[in-house]
Parts: sequence; C-alpha cells; structure tokens
Amino acid sequence: MLLLHAVKEVMLRWVLFALFLGICASAGEQKKRKPQPQSLSRGWGNSINWVQSYEEGLSQMVKSQKPLMVIHHRVDCPHSEALKKAFIAAKSIQKMAKEDFIMLNLLEETTDKNMAPDGFYYPRILFVDPSRTARTDIVGKYSNRKYSYEPGDMAHLAKNMKKVKALMHTEF
Repeated sequence: MLLLHAVKEVMLRWVLFALFLGICASAGEQKKRKPQPQSLSRGWGNSINWVQSYEEGLSQMVKSQKPLMVIHHRVDCPHSEALKKAFIAAKSIQKMAKEDFIMLNLLEETTDKNMAPDGFYYPRILFVDPSRTARTDIVGKYSNRKYSYEPGDMAHLAKNMKKVKALMHTEF
C-alpha cells in the first residue's frame, strides 16, 4: 500500500513537471511570433485607401474635395461583422468607396459630437462633406437608428453614396 502511494506521488510529480514544461515551451513560442500589423481596412476592403484617423480623413477630404464616409463599428459586434461581409460583397459600393470617397472605419468614437447625432450605436455610417458638415440628411432605413445599415440594405447604402456624390457636384 505504501509502495502504491509512493508510485502515484512520483507519477503526479512527473505529470506536473511535463505540464509545466509544456506551458513554458508554449510561452516561449508565443514570444517568437511577431504580431502582424493591423491593416487600416480591418476587413472592409483591402483595395480601398483607408485613412488612419478622423482628423486625417477631414484633412484629406478638404484637399481632395471628396466626401468622407465614416463607418463606426466594433470587432466583437455580430451586426458590424455581418455588415462588413455585405459591404465587401457589394462591388458597386467597393468601387465608389475606392474612387469617390475618403474612407475611414473607426473602432473608437471621435470627439466630434456630430458623428453621433442620434446616439452611440454600432454599426453606423455617416458622411461628411468638404465643408466639414456631417450630412445628417443622408440616412438609412430605420427611424430609431437613422445611420444604421444592415446586410440587406446595400442597395440603399449605394443609393445614399450616389446621393452624396451628386451633392458634391451641386453644392461645391
């Protein structure tokens, strides 16, 4: 009986030692891997030239006289992820985003209170014109979340993008 207890204790020590060794090796392997830099597209379209910040977007917008499209989203939000997939699949939206807009997708809120005219929710898309005016008249389909779009709303988003483009020719 005493011998059996001693064998169990030795085996337990070996198991704990092997577990400790495995954890240490895993930690060392993780240190060797260098994190890949996050693309500014964050999965919203790699062929689009994305700006890094709201301030950079405003600056480029004024220089280029193209409107700024701001996508507010969250990585852990299923609605944001679903919208992203639909946004990528919509070729006409990708083309307009690439050619006719200064594009910004934000994971953090801006300090500009005009970027949340009806509240802080995700996802939401707002447009800013070269006079630095948030176009609160360009809305989605939902009265309780005016700037929200769902995956089935890509035709409406494309229509709004065309409307913003048209306003640039008539107002500026």
